[in-house]
Amino acid sequence: MSTPTRKATTSRSSAVDHLDIVVIGAGISGIGAARYIATELPSKTFTVLEGRSNIGGTWDLFRYPGIRSDSDLHTFGYEFKAWRHESAIADAPLIREYLAETVDENALRSKIRLNHKVVHASWSSEDARWTLTVEITDPDTDARRESVITANWVFASTGYYNYEQGYLPEFPGSEKFQGTIVHPQHWPEGLDYADKKVVVIGSGATAVTIVPSMARGEGDPAKAAAHVTMLQRTPTYIMSLPRVDGVAVKLTKYFGEQRGYALTRFKNVWTDWAVVHGLRRFPKLGRKFLRRVNAKALPAGFEVDKHFNPPYNPWDQRLCVAPDGDLFAVLSDGSASVVTDTIDTFTEKGIRLSSGEELEADIIVTATGLNLRLFGGIELDIDGRPVDVSESICYRGMLLSGIPNWAMAIGYTTSSWTLKVSLMCKYFLSLVQHMDAHGYDTAVAIADPGMQTRPVMDISAGYALRAADQLPKQGQTKPWRMAMGYQEDARLLKGAVVDENLHLSSSRDRVRTTVGAGRA
Repeated sequence: MSTPTRKATTSRSSAVDHLDIVVIGAGISGIGAARYIATELPSKTFTVLEGRSNIGGTWDLFRYPGIRSDSDLHTFGYEFKAWRHESAIADAPLIREYLAETVDENALRSKIRLNHKVVHASWSSEDARWTLTVEITDPDTDARRESVITANWVFASTGYYNYEQGYLPEFPGSEKFQGTIVHPQHWPEGLDYADKKVVVIGSGATAVTIVPSMARGEGDPAKAAAHVTMLQRTPTYIMSLPRVDGVAVKLTKYFGEQRGYALTRFKNVWTDWAVVHGLRRFPKLGRKFLRRVNAKALPAGFEVDKHFNPPYNPWDQRLCVAPDGDLFAVLSDGSASVVTDTIDTFTEKGIRLSSGEELEADIIVTATGLNLRLFGGIELDIDGRPVDVSESICYRGMLLSGIPNWAMAIGYTTSSWTLKVSLMCKYFLSLVQHMDAHGYDTAVAIADPGMQTRPVMDISAGYALRAADQLPKQGQTKPWRMAMGYQEDARLLKGAVVDENLHLSSSRDRVRTTVGAGRA
């Protein structure tokens, strides 16, 4: 007996739900924002709209082997909730548990609406509110219906990449390959790679994570691949860090969980700052230091300069982390190898390189990166005029010029993402409280039309360069410059709530002005 095929149908609801604040996205940023709003703005009505069927964002979406954070969880975690596990660099399941605990401890389940995808947002200056068109999917039938929600403020915690499709360049001959091709963003459940030859294309954080995990069978030798080859076009800077922060363990032991966590967080913020600024300020010394560390972790005679000596300076692109040197360990014991070359073509049995060498494979993993997409692809308009986000300039790293009452959560690229999000949430709360106290209902950043701008992301990674013409810009000076360090942002976002670049107004005053002008 065959199972009937589900048919996705869309119906429209005429009911309108109004809230003070709508948070879009129930990942680490959205959950954090919800907790701050619930705690500091208890009189405000709010909800969190999540397009997927579960919370967690990135940490629920990605399921490839070894998926983990590159940042330590003492800074990647929330300021208000201690990270209790001894692993400072944590795998995704632990991060998902942490997020679920945060939701339950702060009674946020009832505030989160799963399978609610915002597809359009329209701002009315007259009403001083956003009208959101939301596509709601029934998890049992896949039937879709549209609903309308209005809000005074939108806090967009959508991340900056396309959840639906990762970046996949065209590989000649890929249709000839007889094995399995997998993109990490769409990892098939239950993929069996035991005793299989695997080639991982890429050298970024995803590849650096997948290679040792597949080589070791994710901790189960019976599930380990026969061999894993990391095929890279260009090397990446990789630094080995301990999974367990011994200092954090001692601080927690002597000062207690919460205070030990705060002290560890403080320590790591400044350690991270010193490493990033040191490598950027003294790139030649930084390059030598990283090479020496890598050479020490690899077997004698290993071609360090060929495989671990990038043509760019440290932190021009993200520096990858190898917890406990796991990548170097599998390269040393022979269960994995690295090849630096370009692809000529896929073949039936694997990949032929430009050098003529052929890499045999049963599975090819295309860890080739992300496609960026701001706000999850939501279409915006202001008073009926479509908004081109690429024409906007970031104000204080969280508001966009010309777009009223719309905050966005974009974390750091050279430090823990969540560090910036916590500062942004606190500024957002202060701004809403200031507006309430003075009778304002609209806030919009106004940029000088002649302002010199540059790309919003200060790294030369492929995903940033590919999307540069789609993303907002940043200015050359504060408050229009995107700070890439917690210390600089702390000074900026903890300063005066309002300055000459932020225009506050009231719809009541606008109505009076319009009426008065009509009578004149």
